[in-house]
Order: sequence, then structure tokens, then C-alpha cells
Amino acid sequence: MHELPGGGKVPIRLWADPASIEEQALRQLHNVSTVPQVAGVAVMPDVHTGIGATVGSVIAMRGAVCPAAVGVDIGCGMTAVRTSLTAADLPDDLGALRSRIEKAIPVGRAGHATPVDPAKLGGFDVPRWTEFWREFDALAPAVHARRQRALSQMGTLGSGNHFIELCLDTEDRVWLMLHSGSRNVGKELAEYHIGIARGLDHNQGLVDRDLAVFLEKTPEMAAYRADLFWAQEYARYNRAVMMALFRHVVARAFKAAEPAFDQTISCHHNYVAEETYDGEQLLVTRKGAIRAGSGEYGIIPGSMGTRSYIVKGLGNKAAFNSASHGAGRLMSRSKARKSFTQKDLERQTAGVECRKDTGVIDEIPGAYKPIEQVMAAQTDLVEVAAELRQVICVKG
Repeated sequence: MHELPGGGKVPIRLWADPASIEEQALRQLHNVSTVPQVAGVAVMPDVHTGIGATVGSVIAMRGAVCPAAVGVDIGCGMTAVRTSLTAADLPDDLGALRSRIEKAIPVGRAGHATPVDPAKLGGFDVPRWTEFWREFDALAPAVHARRQRALSQMGTLGSGNHFIELCLDTEDRVWLMLHSGSRNVGKELAEYHIGIARGLDHNQGLVDRDLAVFLEKTPEMAAYRADLFWAQEYARYNRAVMMALFRHVVARAFKAAEPAFDQTISCHHNYVAEETYDGEQLLVTRKGAIRAGSGEYGIIPGSMGTRSYIVKGLGNKAAFNSASHGAGRLMSRSKARKSFTQKDLERQTAGVECRKDTGVIDEIPGAYKPIEQVMAAQTDLVEVAAELRQVICVKG
């Protein structure tokens, strides 16, 4: 662990080499340490520049929440499940299986033609599902016209760094894994509330208005938290629906093998939680970071063509019981598109059944930090429970 010099209100504890962090991200970390309500900042090894707050940061506040320290994809996270299948059960050509997955789960901006009925999938608390959608009318008016879109996008992947993967662990057991969040409705809720926060009087003196906060016991905070927790639940349901659809595809494709599925592992990495440290209750935002309390399971993915990890938290309080959410970007999407070619993508994803066209060059492994280095920097935050390599990767 390193500690950044600063001049802010709190020290910045860092699980990465400061020399490896771009100047803009360092400036953002310093800025957040000057926010009056900040109680602590922990920086994960996948840190990189974000909007307002860096991706890969854990920010604890007293009686306040910074929406930009959550991010616009509220509740984004990971879900994984180990199956009874092994590498020997897989066909040599995985193209047909990838096509089945893509047919069952819409990607990009697409939604389901008919909203998913959870009663037909199993594993859902259907009464809570009904109550959840009833709560939509209480959300910010800015999204009220988006109800049908939110319904159709429930159980869909999205684009960017979101993915669906079929992986093998070091014992050749098959895992199902996916990464997505609260889709467009979460984004619009986040942007609406960030705009509200920027206009509040108490935020006018901040060094960066994108770090505007809501204060406890105010109507603005109450409204944000209500919408935030709804969007976090949407993201959790979204991954659960996708995983159920994914499992159905695999169960049908390998019917003769009668695949069984272990208990699901799931974690947010863009969210807010109420947590207590040294007897003080704090509001902790994780933006590109997972909770890694002692014994808690989490998921840290690499990029297309690299390893991913199922981890168990070590409960490091100096990091607010957190760990990285992935490899972290090494370069921006625009720089990646200028730096790599389709041939580069084909070479770096060799052996993986996935898109290899120019539309996903910004997701090439070379645009991300080496996941092995990221994992090596956080051995005091998590221990590895399983190491995975993808053989199918679906991108939007």
C-alpha cells in the first residue's frame, strides 16, 4: 500500500504504484480528498480516470453521498456460477453455442420483444418483482417515459465492457459469467441526480463540481437514495434474469449431460452501502470496486482473451473491505481504436469464440492493464478461489 501526498482532508491509500497512474486520475484523487464530507479514500490497483471520481476508487463520507463517486451505471457488477460440465463436454466448434446465447440475450441497445416473465425462469421472488415495478412510478419524473424501455431491457447485456462468458477453471470445470448493470434507466437516473447536485448551494465552492454531494436529512438526498437503491436492485435483477436465460441455453445445449449449477456468486461494483468503521457509520461508494469483507466471495474479471478470478475477501479495513473490479483501462477507447487493428484483435483473442471485428477493438486486451499485475497488487485484499479463462465471450 502507498499513501499519496496531498493537502486534502484525508490521506489517500493506494494499492498501485503512483507512477503508473495517469496525471488526470491523480488530480481527481486529490480533488475528492478535499470534499468537506470525505472520511477516507482507498484506491484500487485498476484505477483510471473517470468523471469526477476515478474508476477504481472507494470513497467513505460522513452524512453525504457523491453521485459521481457511484458512476452512471448504477449497480453495475458481476455474476458467475460453476456448472457440473467440463471441457470434455464442449464441442470443438463453439460458434453455434455463442449464437444461441446471443439469440437468447439481447446485446447493445436492444431489448426483449416481450418483457421477460420471471415466473417462467424460476429462482425469483415474484411478489417482490411486482412490488419492484410498482415502485417505478415513484422514481424521478425524468425517467417516467422510459418504463417500457426499462421493462424490455431487463435481462439484456448492453455494450462497452459488458460481456457474457463461458469459462474454464484450472480443473477444466465450466463456469458461466456475465457483467452488466442498470442499463439506460440507471444511466438516466444517475445523470438527473448529478445535475441536481451540481446546482445545490453547498457545492458551489468545490474544486470540481462533478464531485457535488447530497447531504443527509435533505429532500434531495432522500430522492437520490430512493432512486439509487431502486437502480441497484434493477441491476441485480438484470444480471439474475440474464444468468437464468444463460443457464437455460446451456441446459438445452448439453441436455444429455444433465448439467447442474452451483450457488450463484454476484457482486455490485458501482454502488453505495452503509458501513461502520471504527464505530462510525459511513456512506461508502464503490466506483469500479467490489466489497471484499472477510470470507465474502467476489469476481474480478480480466479482458477479452485474459484470465478472470473468483476471489474471497480478506476484510482489509484500510481499504474499506474492498478490492478491484477488474483489470482497469490502460488507454481510452478512442486511443485503443487508433492504436490497434483487427489483426491485433484476432491475435490477442486467439482461442476465444468471440467477435473479432472493428466494432470491439476498443475492448481489445491490450487496452487494459495486465490482470496479473492487478491481482499481484492486492494480495492483502483478496485471495484467489478460482482462476478462469474464457472460451466464449459475447459482446454488444
